[in-house]
Amino acid sequence: MPTDGEILFGTRDDVRRLANLVAPGMTPHEDSPPPRGYLTGFFARFGQQIIEIAHDAYAMLVFTGQMILALGGTLLRPRRLRVTPLFAVMQESGINALPIVFIMTFFIGAIIALVGTNLLTSLGVEIFTVELVGVAILREFGVVIAAILLAGRSASAFAAQIGSMRMNQEVAAMQVMGVDRFDALVTPRILAALVMIPLMTFVGDLGGLLGGLLVSWATIDISPSFFVTRLAETVSIKHFWIGMGKAPFLALLIAAAGCRHGMMVGGDVQSLGRHVTSAVVQSVFLIIMFDAIFAVIFMVLGL
Repeated sequence: MPTDGEILFGTRDDVRRLANLVAPGMTPHEDSPPPRGYLTGFFARFGQQIIEIAHDAYAMLVFTGQMILALGGTLLRPRRLRVTPLFAVMQESGINALPIVFIMTFFIGAIIALVGTNLLTSLGVEIFTVELVGVAILREFGVVIAAILLAGRSASAFAAQIGSMRMNQEVAAMQVMGVDRFDALVTPRILAALVMIPLMTFVGDLGGLLGGLLVSWATIDISPSFFVTRLAETVSIKHFWIGMGKAPFLALLIAAAGCRHGMMVGGDVQSLGRHVTSAVVQSVFLIIMFDAIFAVIFMVLGL
């Protein structure tokens, strides 16, 4: 018969000795915690998402600060600027996007004018369609549509290009050779976005105003000359400059999101695809959020 603490396992002495050696280290089975309810699980997931968003926002802030410092260093020492990548990114991200910016804002302006004429005609003030189109396009939709298209084209391209270089160990090779990754990869993309988004915004403004003009002409018989004259007389130039003033901030956010997610890519294709998608989603979210913040600030300032 086995003594206390012994385990009798079959009749083989070697198996019994092994079992008796293992027995003192065995811990009794603990009951698993009871399953969480739906409401508890929901709040747990919600809290986890909030924590992840806070960490991501902090990392984004740190990366943006590093990016601004690198940009400032390049501006103070222009010889550090890599001109060839700068013009290549400007061509790819900005110049090639101008037609689609014009077309999209053209239809946005047409929709605003169409909805505005239907509403304002019922009130007997259809003439104010000109002001509606002018303020909406110059102040909001021109820059927002340009920024969203820049996010779709540039943020994804930045993340994919830098991410591919990380997968191929090119970024690590740059660091080994003493090449600053911000100077080589990030700064040209920031400058390209900062230079091109005002041009894209201007083209978007032209497209939106043209769409509103044609719809107003077709629906309520406002001639093009009268539309342009009334636009110049009643819509303040401040709306144009407010839209233009927001453009560099949005471009900085787009470049930061794209480059940051590119730097976060791991060594597999799944990581690349995930971060490219995240770069676009985060860029669009930041565009909408900061546009709303700017709207509140300008409203408080009375602009």
